[in-house]
Amino acid sequence: MLKKCLHWLLTLIYQVEVKGLDNYHQAGGRVLIIANHTSFLDPLLLGVFLPDDITFAINTHISQRWWLKPFLGLSRVFPMDPTHPISLKNLIHHLQKDGKTVIFPEGRITATGSLMKIYDGPGMVADKSGATILPVRIEGAQYTHFSKMRNIFRLRLLPKITLHILPPTHIAAHQELSGKNRRKYSGHILADIMTEMMFKTSDYRQNIFSSLLDARTVHGGKHTVAEDLERVPLSYDTLITRTIAIGNALRGLTESGEYVGVFLPNTTKTLAVVLGLQLHGRVPAMLNYSTGSAGMVSACQVAQIKTVLTSRRFIELGKLSEEAEQLAPRVKLVYLEDLAATISKFDKLKALLQSKTTAYWYRYDRDQPDSPAVVLFTSGSEGTPKGVVLSHSNILANHKQIAARISFTPQDVVLNFLPMFHSFGFTVGTLLPVLSGMTTFFYPTPLHFSVIPEIAYEISATIMFGTNTFFAAYGKKAHAYDFYNLRYVVAGAEKLQESTRDLWADKFGIRILEGYGATETAPVAAVNTPMDFKAGTVGRLMPAMRYRLEPVEGVADAGKLHVQGPNIMLGYLLAGQPGTLIPTASVYGPGWYDTGDIVHVDEDGFVGIYGRSKRFAKIGGEMVSLTVVEQIAASAWPDAQHAAISLPDAKKGEQIILLTTQKQATAIGLAALSSGVAAICLPKRVMVVETIPALATGKINYPAVTELAMTS
Repeated sequence: MLKKCLHWLLTLIYQVEVKGLDNYHQAGGRVLIIANHTSFLDPLLLGVFLPDDITFAINTHISQRWWLKPFLGLSRVFPMDPTHPISLKNLIHHLQKDGKTVIFPEGRITATGSLMKIYDGPGMVADKSGATILPVRIEGAQYTHFSKMRNIFRLRLLPKITLHILPPTHIAAHQELSGKNRRKYSGHILADIMTEMMFKTSDYRQNIFSSLLDARTVHGGKHTVAEDLERVPLSYDTLITRTIAIGNALRGLTESGEYVGVFLPNTTKTLAVVLGLQLHGRVPAMLNYSTGSAGMVSACQVAQIKTVLTSRRFIELGKLSEEAEQLAPRVKLVYLEDLAATISKFDKLKALLQSKTTAYWYRYDRDQPDSPAVVLFTSGSEGTPKGVVLSHSNILANHKQIAARISFTPQDVVLNFLPMFHSFGFTVGTLLPVLSGMTTFFYPTPLHFSVIPEIAYEISATIMFGTNTFFAAYGKKAHAYDFYNLRYVVAGAEKLQESTRDLWADKFGIRILEGYGATETAPVAAVNTPMDFKAGTVGRLMPAMRYRLEPVEGVADAGKLHVQGPNIMLGYLLAGQPGTLIPTASVYGPGWYDTGDIVHVDEDGFVGIYGRSKRFAKIGGEMVSLTVVEQIAASAWPDAQHAAISLPDAKKGEQIILLTTQKQATAIGLAALSSGVAAICLPKRVMVVETIPALATGKINYPAVTELAMTS
């Protein structure tokens, strides 16, 4: 009777919903239920809403607390110490008698809102007992006053709580493993199961504006989410109102499904423009103005862009008048200053009312999750730029994949200096913070090496995303205390050099987390995390991503990486078929993306990048990675920049040329500094240059490097 009363009361207060009860009944008789630990309510919720008599394996110290004892009386309790071997053995014997037992593998209530450390013990228990694992995610209880999120999240009296019961699974440890290795492996598998659980139960099957509305519900309309150099903080309420006002104004100038060019800098206004376009089914196409007028004209042709949104002030300050003049005859330029003049006070009032009543007029199916959300153009570091079309679900899935591995809170401040036309700057630097309750501070360029550390210090930034090139420059210019508040520094887009890693570790005491991805993967495919880190790798692949390694002749213990998952793009817009979406496919079938990168995946799932398939030279029948050549040069001359390319050679097929900014560098000198390195991995010729050609993102411009080498 007490259980029924509590069921009714909790349902009334928290609208508790249980999803996946069929999975519960399919689990069988010997079941280890693993759940994330969000609040003090968790045992009560599971005891009341899960069928049958359930045993709770609870930390001995917690089970003795007076306020918990009345609730634990509803179920059987198995007091245990997850760090004590005898306690774990007793739990294994208990499970072998069949029955359903709940354990919280984190061992404590979350202090971040995300998964905490997963202990190996529960994984070993599941392995040794042969029990079926039933993952259960508790969602929403972290926002109650029974959580440990006070002063971190906005706590509410009546948040909705959902229990997600996932399909049952097992831990099948390799039979050859034993002792500590088997325990570690079992814990590793259990952590993956829980990470996958967090992702699969997240709501990424929606559109971006719906996700924005959900974020406002969770964090509150007054919560600040964006700021720029104008120093006017933007709250959820203000952002949504501006988005609606701009979206309504643009609706009459564009058509549903149209690709609309965005030729604007990193500002809160650009954010509102992008969201405003998406609100009514228009697709922002982010023009890379660093490529000049020719690059932008080409992009407009590829995506059949008829209208481009820009700003007179931006064109003037950015000295981009020539680019605008080249675009004007080919597309219709719409200036934000003129657009703002058309928005009357009545339009603003209407937008305000609409922002307050979205629950009544906005419908989820207005813009399906699989419809295009943005077009980003590849940098062209290896060839002709292409239009990459990402769906709403692609972007949101990547956000949830990242959040399943790394904890973010509303207290975090992201310093976003990567331009929005860059996939890292758009999906991770801009949308991830806005849709996750963090604050993103927009800075218009990553090239102000002395200013950006000062900005980080001034705004107390906690997170920075960037590239090796930029982090190396900031590290040299910054004061040792400028980055005092940083929690995460994540590097991608190019290889993180050991010299950069060491500089940040020694000068700032910060470990840079190296990741890997591509515009086509929205963009994060793998990343090192505080809990899953291995130096020299780019981390482990994101949850729900599958991979295959295509064999490459002449390369052992590695292959060309193909990936498939919910974050993989819809397809390309190509110059040969302008305006036509070419769906993603590789040799492994539709939906697979060929990254073009040669990688090694170790026994723990960490990915090591050998280099792009196009960035290998064939010397006398042997495959040599040009990336490795650059790393050898970086080890010899850590303070210089290097770029290796290959040119035809009459005798050996190809020859390696190294361009470097190291003064008086020679091939003989490099060989002398690289003892133990095979001669085949050393360049035949070394060219000293003033600067290495680079793209706006900081990546090396290899076509320009090749041209420079051929003409010198």
